Amino acid sequence: MTADTAPNMPQLLSEAKRWFDDALLAGMTAAGEQPVTAAQAAVFATLDPDGTSISELARRMGVTRQTTHQAVHSLIGLGLLEQTPDPSSARSRIVRTTPEGARAHERAQVMLARIEAVLAERIGPRAGLLRDILTTPWGEPPLLSTLS
Repeated sequence: MTADTAPNMPQLLSEAKRWFDDALLAGMTAAGEQPVTAAQAAVFATLDPDGTSISELARRMGVTRQTTHQAVHSLIGLGLLEQTPDPSSARSRIVRTTPEGARAHERAQVMLARIEAVLAERIGPRAGLLRDILTTPWGEPPLLSTLS
């Protein structure tokens, strides 16, 4: 991107997410929590309360099963997640939080609310507008067949 080219919307959204990720990581580290990567945090963000399969986590995160598997197993190593048999399928396993993982996730949610409050202090009522826009259903992604 050149200095005279405005960033596109996906770039702006990515930068905004990185701002939250960086603030969360710094805050959790300062609070004495085990640091996690953005990929590991994404696992928590997409995990169902009763557990989720690695395949479903990968689909929700938009990454490969291998990437998800690596993130999940590193979190298992940290004692934040566990894999258990899936009660609905004898051949499957689900990933869910351990009590320590649930505690850390709850702390992260509190931290994210505080980070959002800081954003609101910095940009004012537009923070509420931004939340409204991002929570409005956008519909299915468009399939554009031409560039004109």
